[in-house]
Amino acid sequence: MRSFQQLVKCLTLTSVLVVFSNTIAAAEPLRIAVAANFNGSLQQLTAMYQQQHNQAFLISAGSSGALYAQIQQAAPFHLFFSADAQRPTQLVAEQLALADSQFTYAVGVPVLWSTDKQLIDEQASVLKTASFKHLSIAEPRNAPYGAAAQQIMQNLGVWQKLNEEKKLVRAQSIGQAYSQVASGAAPLGFVALAQIINADGSITGSYWQAPTTMYEPIVQQAVILKHAEQDPQVLIAARKFMHWLQTPDAIAVIQAAGYYVENTR
Repeated sequence: MRSFQQLVKCLTLTSVLVVFSNTIAAAEPLRIAVAANFNGSLQQLTAMYQQQHNQAFLISAGSSGALYAQIQQAAPFHLFFSADAQRPTQLVAEQLALADSQFTYAVGVPVLWSTDKQLIDEQASVLKTASFKHLSIAEPRNAPYGAAAQQIMQNLGVWQKLNEEKKLVRAQSIGQAYSQVASGAAPLGFVALAQIINADGSITGSYWQAPTTMYEPIVQQAVILKHAEQDPQVLIAARKFMHWLQTPDAIAVIQAAGYYVENTR
């Protein structure tokens, strides 16, 4: 009888340990590298998801180029949300990401923005008059929004002139470009529409949205990184989250933030 009771206790303890172990595995945070323009939206999305699924997240924001370089150097991220399609595609080609997880989560919208309500008109005339000291853009080599800003100004015929007059300030990321304009360090700059749109849809200051014919589409893609395969539970959690991001609830948040979503434009 005693041996039977000991067996029951042993089995009960084992069951508790298994449940405890699974709970720990489920609580393992998903480590996400995200392009700075999408950081605010991702924070909102992960907060929603965490309430529904009790999933923790650790988010690191920066320029797509800088994050890509970190991933190449074995940074322990599970997911990568880039501001372009090029870098996720490269990671898949380099066998650092899972090909079947790659998808477009948003199409970005670059805008010229100032906190000064009078500075930017409907034609963005200020770019041609150059009546400002500095204009902030994200470094075009690292940030797709910076590349789009360069293309827009080249189309307007002002890129070379502003460069020669040393009026362009190159920020490390679109997040830093936004901060420079928001703080007044630069009177205006190219940022993402998602960074300046308020919850009610209004925008503080003045802005100009360039025609889409002036720049290559900012197709923003996400991918699960190979590092997630090291823990089966993390990989399952990553796939569930990526699937949820393609549901109507998540898409509504992304659109409200100022992005297009493919097939809904």
